[in-house]
Amino acid sequence: MVDFLSIILIVAGLCLFEIISSIDNSIINAQVLSTMQKRARRWFLVWGMIFAVFVVRGLLPWIIVWASIPSLGPIGALTATFSNNPQVLHAVEMSSPILLMGGGIFLILLFLHWIFLEEKKFGSRDEILLTERVIGFFSVSLIIIALICWFTLKINPRITLGAIIGAAVFFITNGLKQKAGRHKKDLIKRNISDLNKVLYLEILDATFSVDGVLGAFAFTLSVPLILIGNGIGAFVVRQFTVRKIDTIKKYIYLRRGAMYSILILGIIMIANGFGSKAPIWLSPLATFIIVGYFFWKSKRHIKRTKLLKKTKSKR
Repeated sequence: MVDFLSIILIVAGLCLFEIISSIDNSIINAQVLSTMQKRARRWFLVWGMIFAVFVVRGLLPWIIVWASIPSLGPIGALTATFSNNPQVLHAVEMSSPILLMGGGIFLILLFLHWIFLEEKKFGSRDEILLTERVIGFFSVSLIIIALICWFTLKINPRITLGAIIGAAVFFITNGLKQKAGRHKKDLIKRNISDLNKVLYLEILDATFSVDGVLGAFAFTLSVPLILIGNGIGAFVVRQFTVRKIDTIKKYIYLRRGAMYSILILGIIMIANGFGSKAPIWLSPLATFIIVGYFFWKSKRHIKRTKLLKKTKSKR
């Protein structure tokens, strides 16, 4: 059973993780929404919000848990974490490594793709040196996947299958994101109906939500808690999309905080997939510390930029 304080910590961690992992998505949404009429924007923010929270972020984790632990059934998959039934707890304990390993591999690949292939604001010389190495994303990814498969085959081939599925889901969703990024420019420049733009944003949101949903399993396997935490985070992101997206862009290191959180959560999930029992508070605490550090780093950058502008204006 999960106590009340643990529930609060988990929901807060889920909310924060959903917000920071959706920054890129919110920026794209803001750019496309700026080309739409007020009625269409309002429809996206109201009805699109309902779809994003209850359909995508509610249905997706429920389906994932149910598919990973079929013996629970649909109701058991929803309430498994809060159950006192020994059979339910045993089923979760036996099958959860498959889900955790798949989610962990997905998050590790997400981080590696960012560190090796995506444009970013470097925060240290180590990152620059890493991305300049001859060995790259695909080499490192294949080595990690091969090692994980080698070790999990000795434990349980089903966990190996989970790792392979996690890698497959990453490459599929990453391809969809890249394709969506190319279409974004067409949507902004060309005369396309608001309906098509809304449909595009909903599909894009569903694609990006996979990161947040799989990362959520590092916090808990409870579908209701994931729905609450990710739902609150999604609501906050929608508000940022409309009102404060320019402010968020100034915090240039928040994206880095999201990615390093993803790395740590991926490691925790893989460790749990191998049988380690990380405490409930570890994932939320790690997320708060990492994001807090990069938030402070961004604030310091903003202050330095303002100070530099003032200095230049006085000359």
